[in-house]
Amino acid sequence: MSAPRLLVVEGNVAEARARQVRFGGEAASEGYARLLREILPTAVVDICYPADPGANLPDSGGLEGYDGIAITGSSLNIYNGGEEIQKQIDLLRAAFTTGTPVFGSCWGLQLITTAAGGAVRKNPRGREVGFGRRIRVTDAGRDHHMYDGKPEVFEAMTVHLDEVETLPHGARLLATNDHSQVQAAEFKVGASTAWGVQYHPEYPFREMAAIFRRLSPSLVAEGFFLDEDEESAFIGDLEKLERDPANAALIWRHGVDGAVISKELRTAEIRNWIAHLVLPERARRGRA
Repeated sequence: MSAPRLLVVEGNVAEARARQVRFGGEAASEGYARLLREILPTAVVDICYPADPGANLPDSGGLEGYDGIAITGSSLNIYNGGEEIQKQIDLLRAAFTTGTPVFGSCWGLQLITTAAGGAVRKNPRGREVGFGRRIRVTDAGRDHHMYDGKPEVFEAMTVHLDEVETLPHGARLLATNDHSQVQAAEFKVGASTAWGVQYHPEYPFREMAAIFRRLSPSLVAEGFFLDEDEESAFIGDLEKLERDPANAALIWRHGVDGAVISKELRTAEIRNWIAHLVLPERARRGRA
């Protein structure tokens, strides 16, 4: 049988990817692809760049050839429109016709929502950044495979200005918190099932540190830190957690739990997507 094939859809334009790299991070799709290869070592993982001018994108026939499609975060805002956003919506709508399972992080959740007929807005509560606090699994989420092995209340790495305002018809709310009502949802769209989360289960601590460097000094202006020295100290703590995730003093200082500290738990939603959607659908198609 052929190796499993996964596609990562990069949500950012080239300039935004380059900016993240300049601050010590990496293109969102590169980190996502590496994690998918780690979870499923036999997989072939491709990346596409629908926000880039002239990008060669798969049609529905090409998308059907994949066993799973993952969508990264993005610095774009759905409600601003434009070709770089519309091409992503069109790509996802084509994917929905194929039956290929989809997973979206942050922008990915918002893109799925929009492509399926829901609405996204700028969050009136402002930015959620660093650790999304007290994310709570709903009654529907409690029995859902996406949260197998995950605590019912947890923290997660997050950075977003926008949120899902209205879920499309038929979507199920799986997790929520006080900042954004929709922290996770399942969508049945066309022939496909999609899972989406508003946070970033794919991020390591070092990537969040790079995001904070990139956003500085705006986070001081928004009131997250008293000054840039305080922000620098927080970035230093993230980098220390990357090197030493069992650092008890840092875990206590930032009030995070095992769902963030343990890589196995932090990435559980993506692992469960592969185990409960990607591989079963691959078997149903006669590819395994």
